[in-house]
Amino acid sequence: MNAPTDIKLYMEDVGRRARAAARLVARADTATKNRALAAMAAAVRRDSAKLLAANAADVAAARASGKDDAFVDRLTLDEKSVETMAQGLEQVAALPDPVGEVSELRERPTGIRVGRMRVPLGVIGIIYESRPNVTADAAALCLKSGNATILRGGSESLRSNRAIAACVHEGLSAAGLPKDAVQVVDTADRAAVGELLRMDRYVDIIVPRGGKSLIERVMAESRIPMIKHLDGVCHVYIDEHADPERAIRIADNAKTQRYGTCNTMEALLVHEAIAPRVLPLLARIYIDKGVQLRCDEASRALIRAALGDSPLVTAATEQDFYTEYLAPILSVKLVASLDAAMEHIAKYGSQHTDAIVTEDEARAQRFLREVDSSSVMVNASTRFADGFEYGLGAEIGISTDKLHARGPVGLEGLTSQKYVVFGTGQVRT
Repeated sequence: MNAPTDIKLYMEDVGRRARAAARLVARADTATKNRALAAMAAAVRRDSAKLLAANAADVAAARASGKDDAFVDRLTLDEKSVETMAQGLEQVAALPDPVGEVSELRERPTGIRVGRMRVPLGVIGIIYESRPNVTADAAALCLKSGNATILRGGSESLRSNRAIAACVHEGLSAAGLPKDAVQVVDTADRAAVGELLRMDRYVDIIVPRGGKSLIERVMAESRIPMIKHLDGVCHVYIDEHADPERAIRIADNAKTQRYGTCNTMEALLVHEAIAPRVLPLLARIYIDKGVQLRCDEASRALIRAALGDSPLVTAATEQDFYTEYLAPILSVKLVASLDAAMEHIAKYGSQHTDAIVTEDEARAQRFLREVDSSSVMVNASTRFADGFEYGLGAEIGISTDKLHARGPVGLEGLTSQKYVVFGTGQVRT
């Protein structure tokens, strides 16, 4: 496809076609949507080599332009991730269809019955960077929830997104659904983002997925409501009543299982009473894996006393505790109490995901109630904050907002509810 020259006219056309397609998708039955998803998965598997070739070209261009390792990691597909993409499409097909579900049905004194029905949002605009698997995940979730979607991926993944979109369109056509139900904006021109953010006539919700600069731009320019999160400054707090072995395993995984994700731990808080039993062992693990530790004075002294000096262990600044590194860097602090840990999280956290490691049920319950984040965990790695791990199938993103959707956003988060009333001829007197 040739890139459009008049971005405003092009995006206006995309919006019109999405709005028309949304009406058709909203009334599609579950079996039809599932046939489309199964056909998409089959096309992804069949075209695996094409997808990997397109992605290899994107990766080569990203490296040549000087993108860092974390960025390239998010961009890269391999045979396993392509298969995961296909499985994700099938998993969404296997999920219950929320559209049309009636809940909270109750009879009023007048005899009418009042309930709430789940309905699609309409047209969802998704703006994302680097991760090409978002194209398939978003298409699947938006389709199953009865929505049309406009996908604007980053310029660095345009070849990958085109290849995936071809599989998506094949699946839609196979089920008799309009291709315009899923449109990938076919231009790298940044002006397309600005136009999309002003298309409130056609687009009902915007979902930005990417770095802080992208989210800030969307927040500043959008005329359309958003589902978003700005930062993933995630914490693990090791309580004085933690099991040391469990604490070490969780804190290691939360940081080092993958560095460039929004649910990766960026700050480790350790109760000073248990710190001598766990922090030196954890520091050795981190140092051996090349993780830089930016420590408060007490944690740095403890590590130095146990392990000696290391160039990877340095003093933390105030700003470090606010920072989402997305890299092998970790802030570390000793705290005197559970209250001090929660106060730290309230000040420096981003309301994304925070975890406590403890064997004390009362402390665990306090942490769950009082930490104001979209996911709060007890004795588990923050890396579980994910739609797939939560049983939502794929996810459209993580929301740290407090209205409509919070945490990983799956099918239910892409629907709304309207009141429905069933009567037998009642009139109001």
